[in-house]
Amino acid sequence: MRFLITGVTGFVGPYLAAELAGEPKVELFGMAPDAGDGLASGLLPAGLRMLTGDITDDGSIRDVLEAARPEVVFHLAGASSGAEAWHRPVACYEVNAVGTLRLLEGIRRLGLAATTIVASSGEVYGSADDEAHPLTEDSPLRPLSPYAASKASQDLVAAQYPRAYGMRVIRLRLFNHTGPRHPAMFVASSFARQIARIERGLQEPVLEVGNLDAGRDFVDVRDVARAYRLAARRELSGDVFNVCSGRAISIRRILELLLGLARCEVTVRSDPERMRPADIPLLIGDPRRFREATGWVPEIPIERTLTDLLDWWRREP
Repeated sequence: MRFLITGVTGFVGPYLAAELAGEPKVELFGMAPDAGDGLASGLLPAGLRMLTGDITDDGSIRDVLEAARPEVVFHLAGASSGAEAWHRPVACYEVNAVGTLRLLEGIRRLGLAATTIVASSGEVYGSADDEAHPLTEDSPLRPLSPYAASKASQDLVAAQYPRAYGMRVIRLRLFNHTGPRHPAMFVASSFARQIARIERGLQEPVLEVGNLDAGRDFVDVRDVARAYRLAARRELSGDVFNVCSGRAISIRRILELLLGLARCEVTVRSDPERMRPADIPLLIGDPRRFREATGWVPEIPIERTLTDLLDWWRREP
């Protein structure tokens, strides 16, 4: 089986590559703007072949597809920071929505009989009444932020190609996921990094926070990688699935758990700069459709996820 992972040097990519490398008779390809990045840092399995590619460039995408000739494409490349998207919405849309269109069109024009698994987001559901939770795949898309709007557009593009061209496309709507190596722009990782820096005396013992009242559905990144692998094993083409736990945890509780792991006293201080112009108060997904199709359930508890995340930041220089 020939697998291609776009965005392989991102957060989820190395975890997915490690999952797939254990599959029998696998040829594994990764696409990234800098083909040497992941291998140089030792994050990717030795058997993976890196290909330089830009998701915003048709010619670059075509070259990667022709070199890999994949049977399954895991489309992970994208702009993932909701906070940054408020400042650069056009760039976010170009990467997430138009980039997905370029990739699917490249696959179609080359006549590749590939299954494409697209990394969508639970953010596409936007703000819903509490009684509407947990959100199913049939819940309306009401994106609230530039990032969510770009992912909703991506989602619709990915839904159109199976209907119009008979292509095999699976959409996975991933809810919040975190774990070791998560960039510090994301909330749990931001807390963990600040605690690690305070422990080492690199910043004053004050942890800056934004909105702590939001409730989110968190899954460990290693469980997410396993979800991708299981999706590739099943005939799920043309459908959409939530990848989530079905339970909410408040950002405040995430903070409390991390503070409980801290090796020193930490003061918490609200930072208005960390507040978003609009935020979803609650986001919980219904995982039943994906569980019934693949048998997947999240296995790693949030306490272990946060412990591993904080320990990773403690090891970072």
